[in-house]
Amino acid sequence: MTHRAIPFSLVGIDHVVFLVDDMARAMAFYRDVLGCAPGYSYPALGMEQVWAGAALIVLWDVTDPGAADAVPPVAGGRNVDHICIATGPFDHDEMRAHLAAHRVNIEREAMHGGARGMGHSFYIRDPFGNKIEVKGPAEYKDGRP
Repeated sequence: MTHRAIPFSLVGIDHVVFLVDDMARAMAFYRDVLGCAPGYSYPALGMEQVWAGAALIVLWDVTDPGAADAVPPVAGGRNVDHICIATGPFDHDEMRAHLAAHRVNIEREAMHGGARGMGHSFYIRDPFGNKIEVKGPAEYKDGRP
């Protein structure tokens, strides 16, 4: 069997889609807590997008009539554990204070690996239970040349 070259190159994560049931609350969280900028809007689908750096987070309101295809097949089911948002440098105490000011609980802090190497991470949840890892820059590179 001859192996063919893959006809594309990987660039990175383009977007992640989260199902929500209160768009105003979702937009406030991603804007005020995470600093995401508004992206594309699809009102006919009940969908808003926000920019997280160069990637998009898509918020799909399952209470909107246009989101019929978004409702998960099993109530309470999930198919994503978490997303990781890469950040620039931050002061850990300032991050804790910022999250506390928005009443966002830090579930865990850890030094974890990722695409950029080992860095300090804060694990939080959005108002809809989606887990988000907010990860600072690499303190230890990932080892790639």
